[in-house]
Amino acid sequence: MKIILQIGVVLGICLAGEGISLLLPIPFPGSVIAMILLFLLLLSGLLRPDHIRQKSDFLLQNMAFFFIPAGVGIIEYADSLLPVLLPLLLICLVTTILTFAASSLTARLVIYLQEKAAASKKEGE
Repeated sequence: MKIILQIGVVLGICLAGEGISLLLPIPFPGSVIAMILLFLLLLSGLLRPDHIRQKSDFLLQNMAFFFIPAGVGIIEYADSLLPVLLPLLLICLVTTILTFAASSLTARLVIYLQEKAAASKKEGE
């Protein structure tokens, strides 16, 4: 029964995100709004991680399964993608490297700032 309640909570948040998306004057993905709502609910304490832990663990463990429809969709349009396959692969490679670099530099900056804050706090004592 607990897992059904957790699924209901997650689906309710998704439904609220889709509803808000329909009310907005600009096109904005309901799934993104739902993630923002989930984040705000977790941040405010209205929703605790324990309320959705089993459901979220299940989704994380089976994440690869949810990419199957996207893969089938790509195969379905293979004849359209074949002429632009090389540029597409090049773009994927370059953006992956840029994403890794940006993530790495961001993590290094955050670690540096945390160490600097800890050192200045230590000096102040």
